[in-house]
Amino acid sequence: MSYIFSDRNKFETWRKLWIMLAESEQELGLSVTDEQIAEMKANVTNIDWERAAEEERVRRHDVMAHVHTFGAAAPLAAPIIHLGATSCFVGDNTDLIVMRDGCKLLCRKIAQCCDGLAKFALNYKDMPQLGFTHFQPAQLTTVGKRACLWLQDLLMDLQELEHMESNIRFRGVKGTTGTQASFLDLFDGDHDKVEELDRLVTEKAGFTAKFTITGQTYPRKVDGLIVNAVASIATTVNKFCTDLRLLASLKELEEPFEKKQIGSSAMPYKRNPMRSERCCSLARHLMTLPASPQHTAANQWFERTLDDSAIDGLSSLKRS
Repeated sequence: MSYIFSDRNKFETWRKLWIMLAESEQELGLSVTDEQIAEMKANVTNIDWERAAEEERVRRHDVMAHVHTFGAAAPLAAPIIHLGATSCFVGDNTDLIVMRDGCKLLCRKIAQCCDGLAKFALNYKDMPQLGFTHFQPAQLTTVGKRACLWLQDLLMDLQELEHMESNIRFRGVKGTTGTQASFLDLFDGDHDKVEELDRLVTEKAGFTAKFTITGQTYPRKVDGLIVNAVASIATTVNKFCTDLRLLASLKELEEPFEKKQIGSSAMPYKRNPMRSERCCSLARHLMTLPASPQHTAANQWFERTLDDSAIDGLSSLKRS
């Protein structure tokens, strides 16, 4: 997951998108040579980070900084890198790729958790345990039955996240305001070729669907929907781990305790539920995130504004 959201993956994906664009433009008849594409492909991972930082300091534009940095590494291809595109071609499409890949990985990890919980529930399905309502003693339940409550919530989260992952659409090749005007100029007004360009790049990026309509960006509601799904997982984790903390206090179910582990500097005999506490702490942060992308989506003026850039870096799952 760290790699998926890393700068290395982000900027290499930018370069891969520029290659997809160049290949597709060549296939549709624009003057892009095999040598230019080969040079771009040979330098996907050859990122001069110091030069990129200096270019951005001078140009005050992250995408153009990397256009020039890539062009310096692949000088033959420099004239056709980013041909006809706007910054969101690499920025937004990369965000969608990253979110798709992150969702896929998270789905696998949640499925593993579900499998472990299911085995635990079956193993302890007949072990009696006191049930609680209002945290007051109630009727008996079993350890396995209670675990099924946690499992059911997690399965609901998995279902929602799988739905989100399978429905993430590519922004594609839409131009500066979603009209594809710059590409229509490149292809002398040939709408069919522009539509085919959009289709080719979407296919090369590994997506089966793209947005038919966009402004400059993909709809910012996508971010809110994905963050909501992740926040829901955090809600489940917080409930699960809070129950574990309470059970640990009752000495009914405890976390693993290492042989040389010390529970407290003053009271070394203590068995604090450290893992569960950390999970609850992280979950509390995740549960606060949905408001930010909702405000961003609500305040996208016309085709787009850029007041989402800094807040994304602080609170969006795309970058944090």
